[in-house]
Formats: sequence, C-alpha cells, structure tokens
Amino acid sequence: MRRLRLSRRGVITGAAVVLATAAAVPAGAAAFGPADQAERAVRGGAAKNVILLIGDGMGDSEITLARDYTVGAAGRLNMDKFPMTGTYTTYAVDRHKKPDYVTDSAASGSGWATGHKTVNGRISKTPDTDKALPTILELAQKNGYATGSVTTAELTDATPAVLASHATDRSCQGPADMAKCPTDKISKGGPGSIAEQSVNHKVDVLLGGGKQRFDQKITEGPYKGLTVAEQARKLGYQIVTDRDALKRVKSVAGGKPVLGLFAPGNVPVEWTGKPAAVGGTDPQRCTTSNPQRSKGTPALDEQAAKAIQLLEKKQKAQRGHGRDKGFFLQVEGASIDKQDHAADPCGQIGETAAFDRAVKVARDYAAKHPDTLVVTTADHGHSSQIVPLDAQPPGLSSTLVTDEGGKLKVNYSTNTPGKSQEHTGTQVRIAAQGPQAYRVLGVTDQTQLFGTLRTALRLR
Repeated sequence: MRRLRLSRRGVITGAAVVLATAAAVPAGAAAFGPADQAERAVRGGAAKNVILLIGDGMGDSEITLARDYTVGAAGRLNMDKFPMTGTYTTYAVDRHKKPDYVTDSAASGSGWATGHKTVNGRISKTPDTDKALPTILELAQKNGYATGSVTTAELTDATPAVLASHATDRSCQGPADMAKCPTDKISKGGPGSIAEQSVNHKVDVLLGGGKQRFDQKITEGPYKGLTVAEQARKLGYQIVTDRDALKRVKSVAGGKPVLGLFAPGNVPVEWTGKPAAVGGTDPQRCTTSNPQRSKGTPALDEQAAKAIQLLEKKQKAQRGHGRDKGFFLQVEGASIDKQDHAADPCGQIGETAAFDRAVKVARDYAAKHPDTLVVTTADHGHSSQIVPLDAQPPGLSSTLVTDEGGKLKVNYSTNTPGKSQEHTGTQVRIAAQGPQAYRVLGVTDQTQLFGTLRTALRLR
C-alpha cells in the first residue's frame, strides 16, 4: 500500500495504520467495512455527513460500569467497536484564560462547538469579553448542510444549547429565565433566551425535553406576547410531543423543521433502582422500566434514527436544486450525567445503555454511507467508581448483580452524602470512524474536535 501523508501526524504508512486499526477491533465486533473504506478513514478526505454522539458525564468509569452490568466484563458495547480511539482533555478556563481544571457541560460543549475554551456556565461565548463565537452548527448551516440536535435533556440545557445559541449563563433557558444574562435580552440588543435563539436558528430537527421553556411567554421583540412554541410555529416548525406524532413527520424540507418536546423538563430515564446510600445497599438488579416515563416517549435511538432519516431526506431535496450537501447531527445521552449527580447507578447504567443503542444507529448508517464521520465522546468525567466488594468507601455506594451473575460495587464520593456528586477533571474517551477519524488518535483537547468536524465537512 502506498505511503499516506497526514498533515497532523507526519508521514505514516497506510498499511501499518490499517492493520493496527483492524487489530484494535474486538473479536465479534462489526467490521469497519471494505479495505478501501478503512483506508479512506486513515487517509482523511471530506465527509458528506457528521454524526456527533455525546454521552454527558460518560467517563471511562461510566462506560465500564455499563459494560460490566449489561454485556459482561469481556463483552463489548457498540461504542467500544470504533476503529479509532483516543482521549481528550476537558478543562475550562477562567476569565483570564487560565485553566479551570474541572469543567461543566456549558464550557466543555462550547469547546467542541466553537474551538475555544470558555468559563464554566457560558454558552459559546468568549471567556473574557463575553462575545459570541461561531458554532459548528452555524457554520454547517451557512455552508448549506441540514442540521439537527437530539437530547434526553431539555433542548435548552447546556449541551444542545452550545450549538444554536450564545448566552452569558446557561441558566438563561427561556424568556422568564434571563436574570443572569442582562446583555442577552432582546431589549438590550441581544439574541434572547436559549429557547428563542434555538428556534430562530431554524435548526431542521430539534428533539428532546424542555417543553416548559417553550411554553414561556416572550416579553420583548417581534414575538412579544407569544410563547416560544408559538414563535416556532410562526417560523414554520412542526411541533410533536410523542412517538406517534414523530413517526408521522415525513419531511423537514421546504422550511418546515420539526421541534419535538417529549417532556416538561428532562426526559424521564429508562431504568430505575435504589440509589447509592451511606454504608451501601443490598445487592440489587436494576428495573428496566420507569412508571414516570410515558409509553409515548420515543427512546434516544428512535429519535436518532428519525433525525437521520429526516436530514437525509432534506439533503436529497437539496440535491434536486443543484446542491449536494449532507448533514450535521448531534445526539446527546444527557442523563448519564444527571443520574451520576444523583448517585443512582441503575438510572445511570440505563441511560448509558440507551445511548449505546443510539451509537449503533449511527454506526449502522455509516456502514451504508462510508462518507459519514461518526464520533462518540463525553463532555467530562464524573463520579462513579467501581470498587472492591469488601471496600468501605466513605461516601455513597451500591452493590449490583450484573447480567452475568456477578456482584459489582459502585461508589460515589466526590461530595458529601446528600449533596450532588461532582464532575471530575479527567481526560475522557473519544472514538471515531469515517473521513478524518484518525484525528482523534492520541491525546488531544476538546477544542480540537471542532477542527476535526470543520475539516471533515470542509466548512468555511
């Protein structure tokens, strides 16, 4: 095989990398594809589509916990089967651009969305001057790509917010939530709340929770007196609130994007169980259902599959008008983080398993469309740790009985029992397949993911 020049890595032999890639795929894992596809991923080149999957708070401990419980210690999740795997650093900065070693989801998401570090709590704005920074989704729209964002959190929560809004503080989710964002108010010449900005951007597919934010009344600007949902309808949005209505959506072409609001707040988790406790819990099996989750709530993998279908249909419609562009889609498994905060191992594992099914949807699509770059990663690490069964940790712990019949103890000790458990400052996994996937190898920084996505889609 000929030698391949890779701009970020110097000159390496294509054969060596492809062989190393093949060796990295676990036994029984889905093949990456024909040899020419594997070589294309190594060589680089343009991607037609990008699917970015974010497991919020999904550090290596969270991945290992879900693997051990669901498929066994020797098993492999879908997210384990990517041919290219590296790690990236996640720190935020302070107002003087000095490292703040433990990030929140706003600063970390802003990192890959804009390519710049910012302060904790800020949404796609500079850390010092509080100025808006162009996001990867905005650039994709500018270049003619279809765009989408799917989450199990509120659509105005930090991770989806970084794509299509700019806010001084992540709390400014709806028109009634603007206390910490005085200069972002429409009356001050600002763009308004995160909810208002998200629909103003006319993102083609927006699916998640947070109906309560879109039910708030707008108090300033051209849509004053309307709710944000009514504003969305004025802008052409099709609004759906359950699985059946989502299934009925046929197209987002022709200026008819879709807004899915499947819960008042965050989408209820899939699994339930006893939360961790001081001194531990009796060995438990998780309950793979949740009575507080409506039967009409679409699962994350269903939402991801529908989003891909709608974005692909729009791209085909554009092709008929002389444009041959693909799509950019972000999919977030948000409540891995939220259940980690709550020291709820069953809720956390269930959300990781749900996210992993969405990863499979993306990889299955990419297997048929090798010009698709798929990246999966986390925004930051979190608190769960697998510890020996005889350990007596000072914080909260729970013992689980895994699917392979073993016992596993998980501990949460990043804060005083009774308080929310904390993020950690560790590096986290990033894995990829498709054009430009080699860029995730080694140790990189979160901000470099922006460059990978931008290069893959050739965005200017």
